[in-house]
Amino acid sequence: MADTGNRTLRLLSLMQSRRNWAGADLARRLGVSVRTLRRDVERLRDLGYPVEAQPGVDGGYRLAPGASLPPLVLDDDEAVALVVGLQAAAQTAVAGMAEASVRALTKVVQVLPVRLRRRADALRAV
Repeated sequence: MADTGNRTLRLLSLMQSRRNWAGADLARRLGVSVRTLRRDVERLRDLGYPVEAQPGVDGGYRLAPGASLPPLVLDDDEAVALVVGLQAAAQTAVAGMAEASVRALTKVVQVLPVRLRRRADALRAV
């Protein structure tokens, strides 16, 4: 079951990284059959993610915009870049964005692993 959960998170991360994916490409990246991929896509749908499927030669899968912002799966560099970007946004005079940036920054920093928090702190200090 842990493998299935990890694979589902990897699938979500892949789908968030590119607009369209051929089923065979996703299956290959995940190391599973196309049939297993279809089950994993269905699992994402059951969890509320709006996954669209387009049949045919030029078809594939895509994560459609949803009614609410889904959880994002970020790699280490993306998470650090997000923290640094939010810090910069919090320090600018963009109308109405400073307060929201501080709130978002606080939420992200709270869930960062210590090693990433240290990297982000080092970059923010520069």
